[in-house]
Amino acid sequence: MTSFLICVCFNLALFLVTQADVTVDCGKNSMSVRWAETQSQIDPYSLLLGDCSPSQVAIKPDGAEAVFYAEFGACTIRRLVTVSQILYETEITSTTTSKALPVYYPVSCAYGRPEDWAPPQYDPLLFHTHGQGDLNFHMALMMDDFSAVATSTTFSLGSMIPIAASVDQQSHQPLLLLLEECVASTTPELGPDSQIYPLITNKGCLMDSKKTNSKFLPRSQLSEIRLSLQAFKFAIGEDVYIHCELVAWDPKDLDGGKKACQYDRANSRWVLFDDPSQSSLCSCCDTNCQGRKKRGLAAESLASTYVLGPLVIVENS
Repeated sequence: MTSFLICVCFNLALFLVTQADVTVDCGKNSMSVRWAETQSQIDPYSLLLGDCSPSQVAIKPDGAEAVFYAEFGACTIRRLVTVSQILYETEITSTTTSKALPVYYPVSCAYGRPEDWAPPQYDPLLFHTHGQGDLNFHMALMMDDFSAVATSTTFSLGSMIPIAASVDQQSHQPLLLLLEECVASTTPELGPDSQIYPLITNKGCLMDSKKTNSKFLPRSQLSEIRLSLQAFKFAIGEDVYIHCELVAWDPKDLDGGKKACQYDRANSRWVLFDDPSQSSLCSCCDTNCQGRKKRGLAAESLASTYVLGPLVIVENS
C-alpha cells in the first residue's frame, strides 16, 4: 500500500523564542529542517536537531540560517506508531542557555501506516566469549510455536512474545543457559537516562511473572532457554528493545546467583524453573540474591549481553 505523507512542523512550542521560520521537508527515510531568522538573536552554531549539529550554517547581514539533514534512526529521532500513522519526532534546541530566549521547536514527519507494516529487525547477532574454547550465544524473537524466527515484531498489548536463546557449547562441558538480567528500554543502548521496564532481575528472577502471565517454557536441551513474555504496557507504539545478560553455567552448581526462577501466583511463591525441589534458591528474589564464586570455571568468560529489537507493542483497536 502506498502510504501518504504528512509533514508537520510545530511553530508554537513550550517556550517563547525569537521569530524564526522553521520548515521541514520529509523524505522517504529522512528529514531536512531549515531554521531561519531575520533578526538573529541566537547563535545558529549552537542549535541542535535532537543531538545533531547543523549540516550547514549561514550568517548574513539580514539574518542567520541553520540547515539539518537527518536520517530516521539518527539524531535521537523517535518513532511513534499508532493504528493509522507512523510518526518520527524530535525537536530543535540550543546548547547555550538563555533565560530570555530558550529554544524548543518540536518537529515531526507523519506517514500513513500500511496495513502490513512491521518494524525492521536487527540482523541476527553472534557473540563470542572465551573460556575453554569459544562460545557462541544466540537470541531471537520467535514464531508462536518456536519453529522459526518471527516474521513480525508488532505485538498487541497482552499477547505473548516468544523469545528463544541458545549457546553453542563446542568444546565446553555441558552448560546450562540462564537469563541473568533482562530489561525493556526505548533505546538500543542503555544509559543513565534510559527509560526501562524490568523483566528479569536479581540474578535470574522473572519479576514480570509476579503480575503477568510471563513464564519460562520447558527446555528442549540444557543449552537453550525459552521465554514467553506477556506484552507489557510500556512505551506503547514506540520502538522497544530488550536487553539481556546471558550466562552459561554448570547445571550441577546452581545457587542464589545462578538460577532461573518464576513466580507461582496460584501458590504465592517463587519456584526454581529447572528443579522445583530446590526452590529455596529463589527465596531471595524479593530481597537481594547473592551467589558464591565458582572455582575452576572462568565465570566472567561464560557470559554475554544481547539486544533484541526493535519491537512495537500496540493497544488493541
